[in-house]
Amino acid sequence: MIKKIKHNIIGCFVTLLCCANAVLAQTTNTGVLHVESNTIFSSVSDFDNKASATYTNDGEAYFYAHFNNDGTVSFTNDTNGQRYTRFEGSAVQKLTGGNVSYFYDVLFNNKSDEVPAYELHSQISVAGEADFAKGIVKDDDFGGLMIFEDGATHKSVSDASHVDGTVQKKGDDAFTYPIGDKQFYRFAAISAPSDANHGFSAKYFFQNPIGSTVSGETPTGNLASTLEVLDNAEFWTIVRDSGAGHVALTLSYDAQTTPASMMTQENSLKIARWDATGGVWENLGGVVDATNNTVTTVANLSQYGIFTLAKGKLAPSPTDEFEIFNGISTNGDGKNDYFKINGLKGPNNVKIFNRWGVKVFETDNYDTNNNVFRGYSNGRATIQSGEKLPTGTYFYVLTYQNNGQTANKSGYLYITTD
Repeated sequence: MIKKIKHNIIGCFVTLLCCANAVLAQTTNTGVLHVESNTIFSSVSDFDNKASATYTNDGEAYFYAHFNNDGTVSFTNDTNGQRYTRFEGSAVQKLTGGNVSYFYDVLFNNKSDEVPAYELHSQISVAGEADFAKGIVKDDDFGGLMIFEDGATHKSVSDASHVDGTVQKKGDDAFTYPIGDKQFYRFAAISAPSDANHGFSAKYFFQNPIGSTVSGETPTGNLASTLEVLDNAEFWTIVRDSGAGHVALTLSYDAQTTPASMMTQENSLKIARWDATGGVWENLGGVVDATNNTVTTVANLSQYGIFTLAKGKLAPSPTDEFEIFNGISTNGDGKNDYFKINGLKGPNNVKIFNRWGVKVFETDNYDTNNNVFRGYSNGRATIQSGEKLPTGTYFYVLTYQNNGQTANKSGYLYITTD
């Protein structure tokens, strides 16, 4: 049976063997197959796109079995097209092939309870949105890779539906990685890179980082002097694949995977990176968001590799206590119109970052000679100096002298323009 999806198809043979007894049923494309806008195409049997074949989806495509691509799989820039690909099997689906498959919007919704529901042996690229409705996509055991292009997003991620393995993000937008391991979704997130030429990959491991060998490195339990306890149940790898810029890193924590010893005194949580050269876990600091169970580095990374959570040693209480007010209103009514710190004395430094780790304000000797933060940027990069900052959540890092030693405080700051 030959199904014509587009007029004047050259050499396209879509073979549909739907007989109930046809155990070798397969849909094979050997030529040019174009699913046009407002057109639905479905393959109940295995789909095989041969090396000489081109498959373009500008409509809506359903795949209910295995998917193999040795040719070209893509979409056009036809904005009128739906360009939606649905993987909706009822048994394990293998995504294989020697070439990258380029999808715009893609749905993973496997009705079986198999784990994983999807075996990713090849590379697939998402340009629009990936909907993880049901089913874990596992790539680390099969040599595959899921790529999110510049501007691509995802939704519906959960313990039951995420990527078990490596995910790569390209482009200059901030991104939360839909990653997990052993049926636990445990994301990492990066701030926005400086340009669209950047690429960063992330992977989560639900295992003790100490003694695990990853990318030729085997971390020990040696901690920096400012760290007290290491998360010995999980870790992440973050790799900069392309570009020269750096990003801030956010890691998540959860009672299902993070040791109970780490969950006490959440405000002491830090992000630690394994420094193979020094043979030590270095302290990258961290701002804790207890509402969303995340820790974010206080500045952009300078190196990449293996990361996990750690508890920092508590600094001694300051001789002179001070009070920090974490709300600013820039509506001009004269109330809460600047970032107020009562009792701050002596040399100090205040840095303020937006939620993506971009520094928007910095000053020394805060709260002297009207030297305060009023919700306007004096930063750089993508934030223009003198620009009124939008409503949102920011975080501050205060560095000050405590009993003759340098100490730090950090936390969240809320700005409203209403």
